[in-house]
Amino acid sequence: MLSPFPKSSSLAGEGRIVVKLSPNNVSALESITYQYPLKLISPASAAEQGSVLIFLLSYGGGLVGGDQINLSIDVQPSARLSIVTQGHTKIFRSITPDIVTRQNLKVDIKDGAALCLLPDPVQPFESSIYEQVQIFRLTAGASLCLLDWVTQGRTARGENWSLDRWIGRNEVWTAPGSESSSPKGRLLLRDTVILDGSNRPTGSPSLRESMHGNAVVGTLILRGPMTKSMGKFFLAEFAALPRLGARDFRSAELREKEEAMPQSPFELWRARRLREERDKQVLWSAANVRGCIVVKFGAATVEAARNWIGTMLIQEGSIERDFGAQALMCVR
Repeated sequence: MLSPFPKSSSLAGEGRIVVKLSPNNVSALESITYQYPLKLISPASAAEQGSVLIFLLSYGGGLVGGDQINLSIDVQPSARLSIVTQGHTKIFRSITPDIVTRQNLKVDIKDGAALCLLPDPVQPFESSIYEQVQIFRLTAGASLCLLDWVTQGRTARGENWSLDRWIGRNEVWTAPGSESSSPKGRLLLRDTVILDGSNRPTGSPSLRESMHGNAVVGTLILRGPMTKSMGKFFLAEFAALPRLGARDFRSAELREKEEAMPQSPFELWRARRLREERDKQVLWSAANVRGCIVVKFGAATVEAARNWIGTMLIQEGSIERDFGAQALMCVR
């Protein structure tokens, strides 16, 4: 029997999101489409939320070997979009080395617009093969907050970086004609992480050994006017970290006197955070790369990393102020 409906032109795993600013100056969803195995859900939003909220999901909670996801996002002028997940994105094992699970994301962010992408981490299972490419094109007045992190796998099953291969690439470009005469725009940042557990050079340590006890590694990328204060915050906190080999030349008497002095709430928060970073083995760095703030971090447990990044973002405050508290649900 022939279907009375026209044949869909969408391919499996394809999706598209368009967010615009409504006439009453509230970010609104103009269109959203997706095909299995991709699933996108946008709950009804209120004006006080600050941004459109979309859950990026997959049927069954993960991607089966060979799944292909291709998602494009258009954040139109002055609109704001937050993207979260409902748990770890699981990457199931590939039966043979030529079966690769892929996820591609292409994002255009216009003037005054902003995207906050703070998902749960990716969890690659044993023998999984995964490649991810995320490309962001921003005009001069656009803003981006991107969190990209990956875990060691299912510890309850004894997995510890037991994947075959995980490749993640993030690129930040200026939009064509925005800050460059090039028709393709200008490449500002290309950050690539390659975790290869199966093709190790002879004599080199295993992937597990090369991770030095980290159960999760991640990258936070900030760009644009809406994340400017956040970038300054991370750079300032990194500059204030105790340095390796640093010595305290104060006398015991002076040290006790200074420690007894009243501290501001922020100084107390920083001291508490530094203790937790030491006790929970959280390592991190921050740098400015062509106007993009790049934060790299690793931790001995996933929860330690989640608590650390969440604490930093909540303390700085601009995500909750500009996008709403719901944008932080994956890092609380």
